[in-house]
Amino acid sequence: MTKADELSAFLDSLGKLPNGFSRGSYGGSAYGVTIDRSTGCTRLFTRELGGRDIVSFNLYRTPAGEVHLRPCEMSSAKVIDFVRGFSADSSGAIAK
Repeated sequence: MTKADELSAFLDSLGKLPNGFSRGSYGGSAYGVTIDRSTGCTRLFTRELGGRDIVSFNLYRTPAGEVHLRPCEMSSAKVIDFVRGFSADSSGAIAK
């Protein structure tokens, strides 16, 4: 898979996650995820429920269509893997 394909799959998975807070699972563990979308920016913060793992990033889209992923003190690979592997519980979503 090329980097462009990987980014496209990541953006597709991110677009399917609900705004606001939701619960779900990743790698066999439960997570709480908060997503805040505004014009040109998407912010995600997630914490493993009952654990210590955190995933956090800001994603910026320029008017020219460029995408800039800015992970918060972790690798882009960790962020991409989490978003692509996270499964939101439909019953745990609380829309904003």
